[in-house]
Amino acid sequence: MKAVRFHQVGGPEVLQHEEVEQPVPGPGEVLVRVAASAFNAADNGMRAGFLPIPVVLPHVPGYDVSGTVEALGEGVDDLAAGDPVVGFLPMERDGGAAEFVVAPAQALVAAPASVPLADAAGLPSVALTAWQALFDEGGLTAGQRVLIVGAGGVVGKYAIALAKRAGVHVVATASPRSADAVRAAGADEVVDRTTTDLLEAVAEQVDVLVNLAPLDPEEFTALVALVRDGGTVVSTTAFIPTPGDESRGVSARTVFVKPNRERLAELVSLVDSGALTLEVTRRIPLAELPALHAEAAAGRIPGKVVVLAGDASTAERS
Repeated sequence: MKAVRFHQVGGPEVLQHEEVEQPVPGPGEVLVRVAASAFNAADNGMRAGFLPIPVVLPHVPGYDVSGTVEALGEGVDDLAAGDPVVGFLPMERDGGAAEFVVAPAQALVAAPASVPLADAAGLPSVALTAWQALFDEGGLTAGQRVLIVGAGGVVGKYAIALAKRAGVHVVATASPRSADAVRAAGADEVVDRTTTDLLEAVAEQVDVLVNLAPLDPEEFTALVALVRDGGTVVSTTAFIPTPGDESRGVSARTVFVKPNRERLAELVSLVDSGALTLEVTRRIPLAELPALHAEAAAGRIPGKVVVLAGDASTAERS
C-alpha cells in the first residue's frame, strides 16, 4: 500500500511517499481502508520533533481519519466489514496518511451520514478540542457568558456553535476576514481585535475565557480581568502559559485534546442533525502531503485540509 511517513524528525523534506506493507489488525483492532486523513498543526510539530509525542520511527502521520472497515481483529464485535467510520487515533501510533490504517476499535465511531466520507476526517480532534475547552475544562452551563479569543479558525467556529446550542452567550474575536463566518456560526457579539481594545470592548465580564490564538503572554494575562471572580481561563495554545488570578479565584486550564469515543459519536450526531456544520476548506491527494507540510512550516494553514487516500472518488460514500 502507499503511505506517507518520516524515518527521522526534521523539515518537511523528511516525509516520503512510499510503498509499505499493509498492516494487520490485532486483538481489539480494526483495519480501515482510508478515505481521508486530516492535517493538524500537531502533525507538523511531531514531524519536526518539537512536540513531545513518543512516536516510533518510521511514523505515518494523520491521527484524524475516516474510511470503511476492511477487517476485524479478534474480540471486535461492535463493528462490521464495510462500516463507514471516523476516528481520532492514538497520536503515538501510525496514522491515516496511507491507504490502510490499523486502529483500536475504541477509537472509531460510525461516520456522519450527511457528508462525504472523506470530509468526515476533518471533524474529530478539532470538534473534540472545542467541546473539551468549553465544557470539560471551562464547565460552561446555560445562561453563562464565554469570550472566545481567536474564534475565526475551525475550532473557534465549532466552539461558537456548541456554546450557543448549550444556551451560552458568546462574545468572539475575529479579524475582518473571518467576522462574517464567526457571526454565521452564532456569535452574539463579534469584536475586531485588529482595531479594538478588547478590555474596552467587552462590557460585561464572562464566566469563561477560551483562548485559541497565539497571544503575547502579557496581553493574555491582561485579559484575565475580563473573567468574573471564580471563573476560568482555558487555552489550547500549550506553548504559552495559561494565566489565572488566584486572588479572585480565576483558575487556569490548558487543553491538549483527548480521545473520547462517546463524545465523538455525539458530535457526529450533531453534524447529521444540522446543529454542527462540518468545515473542510481543501482536499489534496496523499502524494501532496509533503508539500502541505512545507506550506505549514512556512506559515499557518487556514481552515481544515483533508488528505485523500485514493482518487477524488473516495470522497463520496459508496
